[in-house]
Amino acid sequence: MKTSVYSSHYDKLRLWLKAQREEQSLTLREVSERWGKHHSILGKIEQARRKVELVEFIELCEIIDADPHEGLSLLIASMNDKSLK
Repeated sequence: MKTSVYSSHYDKLRLWLKAQREEQSLTLREVSERWGKHHSILGKIEQARRKVELVEFIELCEIIDADPHEGLSLLIASMNDKSLK
């Protein structure tokens, strides 16, 4: 698998988002149908082949019943972690 072209901070956020979806036992197709977008878009986000925009992130969190504050707190903590810079 190709490595992410994005930062390790972004990887933490996208992996958190995927874990939240899986925790709710929702498939890519189920979430994408509720989101109104093709499942390949969500797949690319989860595979680090496309970035998720902030508004999309919040929409996805609402769909999968995840707290966007938790995801953003994880991202901020990662950015503040000196060992990852």
